[in-house]
Amino acid sequence: MIFDGIKQAFFLLFTLDKEVIGITILSLQISGIATFISMLLGVSIGMTVALSRFPGRNLVVSLINTSMGLPPVVVGLFITIFLWRNGPLGFLGILYTPTAIIIAQTIIATPIVTGITLSAIQHLPANLRLQILSLGATRLQMVWILAKEAKLPLLTAVMAGFGGIISEVGASIMVGGNIKGYSRVLTTATVMETSRGNFDIAIALGIILLLLSFTINAILTHIQQGERLR
Repeated sequence: MIFDGIKQAFFLLFTLDKEVIGITILSLQISGIATFISMLLGVSIGMTVALSRFPGRNLVVSLINTSMGLPPVVVGLFITIFLWRNGPLGFLGILYTPTAIIIAQTIIATPIVTGITLSAIQHLPANLRLQILSLGATRLQMVWILAKEAKLPLLTAVMAGFGGIISEVGASIMVGGNIKGYSRVLTTATVMETSRGNFDIAIALGIILLLLSFTINAILTHIQQGERLR
């Protein structure tokens, strides 16, 4: 069965099956946009918390660390409630759309990026911040220099965020609806084919998902390791 799935995967790829290519591109688009948004939010929040001292900071850090393991199905549940036609945001009409999946994946990935960013900045030398400011740098310049110093773990944060959402299925199927040709992604299509007993196609889709994830992470790893050697 597994061998048949591997053959089916390469057949679908080499014959450029229209439906599979469409699902793959949509998966990459959704997860790519969600990763980009979560990178902007996560790095900003992580650096802000790492460089600030305020009452209740330990509680905020604890909440960030806890939310790194946020169950996707719980995220999907609350987004569905909010976007339901009678919900607070039901007027937007975006439930069961790719936009809803992007929102769900962003909420899942942002705490992961935030937590790793927070840890990366905190592990920089304690007096580095003061040294940068003493040389006449503005606060914005100081933040930029610290980000450059922590660029390797920040790239790890991006990879972790992408890996956490490209393989996510619970929230995607709840808020996206798995609609053929519209909101069906690789993970939801795999679940559907498995439920139908089409294990060869399900394995093929799973292999394509692994290849896609490996390719993106290989590119980011190449960038990361290239920076490390400089």
